[in-house]
Amino acid sequence: MAYHPPTNVVIYGDDAYPPYSYIENGQAKGIYTEILQAVFEGMPKYRVKITLVPWKRGLKLLEVGEGFALYPPYYYTDKRPYISPYSIPILNEEVVVYCQADSVKNRQLERWPADYLGLTIGINEAFALGGTEFWEAVKQGKIFLKEAKGNRANLLNLYKNRIDCYINDRLSILWEIKLLTQEGVVKPKWKLTLGTSISGEQGYLGFTKVSPSKYPYKAHFVEKFNQTLEQLQKDGTVDNIMSKYLNNNN
Repeated sequence: MAYHPPTNVVIYGDDAYPPYSYIENGQAKGIYTEILQAVFEGMPKYRVKITLVPWKRGLKLLEVGEGFALYPPYYYTDKRPYISPYSIPILNEEVVVYCQADSVKNRQLERWPADYLGLTIGINEAFALGGTEFWEAVKQGKIFLKEAKGNRANLLNLYKNRIDCYINDRLSILWEIKLLTQEGVVKPKWKLTLGTSISGEQGYLGFTKVSPSKYPYKAHFVEKFNQTLEQLQKDGTVDNIMSKYLNNNN
């Protein structure tokens, strides 16, 4: 049989979403990053390079067909029609809202977004989480939105009272607060109010559906990726990677 060298593929990921996907000392790190590295090891026909970029840029690369795939978008077909298909789900995440205690002390925080009207909510740039009613309230000017690049910038906005609340995955918020506290950037006594659990979400590897002729291997890659990921979910590899981060949590 003739030797076919591996196909070179670049996969993009979010550069500011710890502990899931982030850059540390120039290296791609994070739970999703390690899971994907393990998957790609089981796909010898491909030589995959992971490149982390700002989330907004990653989405734009897929939108114009310059990027092949990006992790970890949530499954929003209505908001990002240029992503198709999505892989099988990689991980479950829980989207919550954390607020400055003073901003919400006289509010019931049970209904999202109804109990948050009039507040300024922080969100990671180009993130689409929060649900339809939330985005409707933003459009109508009933809730104010402030975008910032990544978890750290948003939490510093919260700490400095530039926003009232911040929505994101629960683990990623707690992870960043711990880092900020260890670094002495925020006071150890800083207490946030946990509001509503907004939604259970899942992170995926999303593929561009633009410029299909550029990626003739796409169907085979997606199939192999899903098969290999499913195997690693069944044999405990994914759980091991996850628990390593949860136990270290630093």
